[in-house]
Amino acid sequence: MILSLLLACTTDNDKPLDREAQAILDVKALTATDLDALAAAALGVQTAAPAADADGWGATETAGMESAWVDARVAYERVEGAIAVLFPGLDAATDERYDGFIAEGPDENLFDGDHVTGVHAIERIVWADRHPAYVVAFESSLPDYTAAMFPADATQAGDFKDGLCQRLVVDTADMRDQFAPLALDASAAFRGVIGSMAEQYEKVALASTGEDESRYAQHTLGDMRANLAGGYDIYLAFVPWIESIEGGAAIHADIEAGIARVEAGYAAVPGNAIPEVPATWNADAPSAEDLATPYGQLFTLLSTEADPTLAGSLVERMTAAADLLGIPQLPE
Repeated sequence: MILSLLLACTTDNDKPLDREAQAILDVKALTATDLDALAAAALGVQTAAPAADADGWGATETAGMESAWVDARVAYERVEGAIAVLFPGLDAATDERYDGFIAEGPDENLFDGDHVTGVHAIERIVWADRHPAYVVAFESSLPDYTAAMFPADATQAGDFKDGLCQRLVVDTADMRDQFAPLALDASAAFRGVIGSMAEQYEKVALASTGEDESRYAQHTLGDMRANLAGGYDIYLAFVPWIESIEGGAAIHADIEAGIARVEAGYAAVPGNAIPEVPATWNADAPSAEDLATPYGQLFTLLSTEADPTLAGSLVERMTAAADLLGIPQLPE
């Protein structure tokens, strides 16, 4: 899965510090490539926006935007673990959910790129006629809720393309440009990946309340697959360093096994949506019947693998690797 740029140093004089430096160089190159792809995909979303006309646009005109949006979403999820800790403001503007934004107040104009922004703001409009009933039930109960809609006139369609979509273009280009001169450190890169692995559980757990991320397009599991793949690529850059330290090879083998378990769990679910949540689901005390459903099995898998206190879990083993490397916890 990893590119040739992630080859480690191989001289007899290699020292752990050399491998650390190489890992950071490799992560830097990989992340830069992913950010280039994200910025290009954001521009693709704007380019695919239907032309502004007197009656705005509707469901028959969204197919190109749907495909472009998926490209941008996958590109973002691949790089999220590396950049979220570096650019928290841009990360929030790009990836915050609708409920997170309106907790700070209403958005009077869904199209202009102010207040409610990012990939989910665009998604909410593009799939405005296909929101699942449980999502509408959750969102409509929130203070300051505004129902999703397609642009109804030329002004709203123009605002969508030149406001909301342009904001995504600008923010992703800012990430790319600000990242270029940065000198990465091992804490940000490695601990960021651990954090993204831990969030896999949160992503599936939120589906039970209608709060999962790509809930309008029903693409949250697709997000999770891309996030796992991107995080794994970054992790692989650290493997030569991990294996150069006593005990590291065994920890790496455990991490590979954990990644394989999660990948197998994802592969068992067809499509890009989180499996349907059982009507009787109780997250605090799920029944045996509900745990046996596809959703219950995914929930169980990720609640186990994301538990940092559970010996042998994926996150516990990745944390052990960070400790082995002497990588400190990120500041709160």
